[in-house]
Amino acid sequence: MEQYGRVTDPVSSLRHSRIAGTGRYLPERILSNRELERMVDTTDEWIRTRTGMERRHMAADEQASSDLAIPAARAALEAASCDPAEIDLVVVGTTTPDLVFPNVGCMVQNALGIPPCGAFSCEAACTGWLYALSIADGMIRLGRANKALVVGVETLSRITDWSDRSTCVLFGDGAGAVVLEPSREPGMMGFLLGADGSHVDILRSRAGVSRNPQHFGSGGAAIRMKGSEVFKIAVRTMGGTVDRLLEEHGLDRGGIDWLIPHQANIRIIQAIGKRLNLPDERVILTVQDHGNTGAASIPLALDVAARDGRIQRGQRIMMVSFGGGLTWAAGLMQY
Repeated sequence: MEQYGRVTDPVSSLRHSRIAGTGRYLPERILSNRELERMVDTTDEWIRTRTGMERRHMAADEQASSDLAIPAARAALEAASCDPAEIDLVVVGTTTPDLVFPNVGCMVQNALGIPPCGAFSCEAACTGWLYALSIADGMIRLGRANKALVVGVETLSRITDWSDRSTCVLFGDGAGAVVLEPSREPGMMGFLLGADGSHVDILRSRAGVSRNPQHFGSGGAAIRMKGSEVFKIAVRTMGGTVDRLLEEHGLDRGGIDWLIPHQANIRIIQAIGKRLNLPDERVILTVQDHGNTGAASIPLALDVAARDGRIQRGQRIMMVSFGGGLTWAAGLMQY
């Protein structure tokens, strides 16, 4: 038996997963704050002060989520020196799939020439990529997969109400991806996942397939958010989840080299950093360039910091996110 077979390995306490490579893709079109000034009653100063955002990328009319996910996945495969034929699990976190079915994972698998394997999408709003990463990590630990491709992708511009100045300044499109491979050292150290459906009304869309389908094409799918309530719960929940995960691993806040939070807005990110007593220089920020890209925001930020040299092998990274549902998650890894 090979040391790491595709589905036949016995469960082993020595088997872990690690990130072998990262990648990202951002659409060419950039929507600046100045352009938004001409669209709704807002200003560049207000947007920067309240959100930290300066620009965001918009998918072209002919681009769907899979069209963003595929080049991000290719970049991750290249960084990992991994042939698509080696991948035996594809998991995509997204709120904005191309179609009801087939899922985005199947589209990515087909486009990249990945052999038949498990391929599916995971929907947990902005937390979707961390949920997806935890699933892929578990499959590798169990020996049910050997190398996994995990993508976070969104075309949130398609469900943004461009007349709503409270939300249209926030969201952007993009994709980030990683390749997970087996490791004898714990790269992915642990995850905490959570959800509380009692807060569903503070961040949601009101149209879908089996509920209110008649509203889907008339703006009913647009993101609706009660910003002040989201802020309070997001800061409290993400900060508490990080503390719990650190405690589980016998670490204090000084044990984190980098924090990669969901890039929702600068005020939430700063509040989490303050709560965790982390200086700004240890928090990865891309919100100024990408806006809120939902499930894509953490893998996008991870790829930026890995490629510009800030994140180095052996460093400990905490990732934390929060999204509609409400959902939240934290993931701790040694890169």
